[in-house]
Amino acid sequence: MNAPIRLFAAAALALAAAAPVRAAIDITPVTSPGGIDAWMVEEPSIPMVALELRFEGGASLDAEGKRGAIHLMTALLEEGAGEMDAQDFSIAVESLAAEFDFDAGPDALSVSARFLSENSEEAIDLLRLALTQPRFDEEAVERVRGQVLSSLASDAKDPDAIASDRYNAMAFPDHPYGSAHEGTPDSVAALTRDDLIAAKDRVLARDRVHVAAVGDVDGEELGAMLDDLLGALPAEGAPLPGEADFALDGGLTVVEFDTPQSVVAFGHEGIGMDHPDFFPAFVMTQILGGGGFNSRLMEEVRRERGLTYGIYAGLWTQLYADQLRGGTSTVNDRVGETVAVIRDEWERIAEEGVTQDELDRAKTYLTGAYPLRFDGNARIANILVGMQLDDMPIDYVNTRNDRVEAVTIEDVQRVASEVFRPDDLHFVVVGKPQGLEAGN
Repeated sequence: MNAPIRLFAAAALALAAAAPVRAAIDITPVTSPGGIDAWMVEEPSIPMVALELRFEGGASLDAEGKRGAIHLMTALLEEGAGEMDAQDFSIAVESLAAEFDFDAGPDALSVSARFLSENSEEAIDLLRLALTQPRFDEEAVERVRGQVLSSLASDAKDPDAIASDRYNAMAFPDHPYGSAHEGTPDSVAALTRDDLIAAKDRVLARDRVHVAAVGDVDGEELGAMLDDLLGALPAEGAPLPGEADFALDGGLTVVEFDTPQSVVAFGHEGIGMDHPDFFPAFVMTQILGGGGFNSRLMEEVRRERGLTYGIYAGLWTQLYADQLRGGTSTVNDRVGETVAVIRDEWERIAEEGVTQDELDRAKTYLTGAYPLRFDGNARIANILVGMQLDDMPIDYVNTRNDRVEAVTIEDVQRVASEVFRPDDLHFVVVGKPQGLEAGN
């Protein structure tokens, strides 16, 4: 391990050890001379910077007939840039003790960078090359294309992936959410280098970028850094997708698949963070299907009946759609019983709400767990850029727990039947389920 890498690793370990459980985060809005907005937390105690970029729209901006192009393009951003091929680019990044990560999802293309503050100019130069001059060399394209095709072949045999894909296809038939953002074997196989160049310009544009930076950097430095990094990108990208209409009615869909254990995906339309009753709904879904063994679904489906090892349900908020989704798996001959218990619990919380004790315990868990997320510069930057993407106020991290604490039993009982709609539940079952009847 060379000296810069040792220093980076040591700094990362020190940061993890030293990061406090923060009661408050001092977030400063910054606008670069070129007009790029960012949120910054200045933390000079460790000589590192965590920079997070989100390009809104992500893989949902694929051109018609080019599904998977943005996903494949994103995977190639670290495979050489400018005059450097993949190996040379990797060596250059490593020599600076920097780390770059690129990922594309249905809502955003994510760029994560971590580097020593003393190397910030060189690190930003390399990252700018990756975003503005990716090479898309034939050898790299074919190698990464092969990896994507292998992953798609694996998903085609994975009941969890099959259940999710089928649910999404039925829920959003006329929106990019309804198809896998990785593409299909046929669409990925047909992509050309020109398609990848076009995909880059559709999503990597200044008009949809969100930025957060945490670490040893001040506002003036960050502004200059952002203009240097992003100033050469196109001013505008492809039009952002519109809202996704939820098209799935209550019911049951069975996908035959040869497996001893069926996978069950279930849910209906939900509410988003901009809804006035979001926080009562958020606390209620924690009680119904949140983490650990304390949720009602875990109690009734696993502990009381031994139907599964795990089950979850919660609000699933995306940029263009809001859902209440859940999932579980169970042996084929007990699928009918499992679906019936889930439906019963949905009806019970819709009709009866929750108890004061359940509410108190859920609020204690949610408020206690939240500060633990802020355990390092990279984690904080990731949270801040996600807040921007979701159009949340800059003071959210410092007021979120107050909003949870403010939820009353009256709030919960008032919105219970609005949030939980058992007649709208749709179950997608992948496997060879038994015990399912038309009423399920």
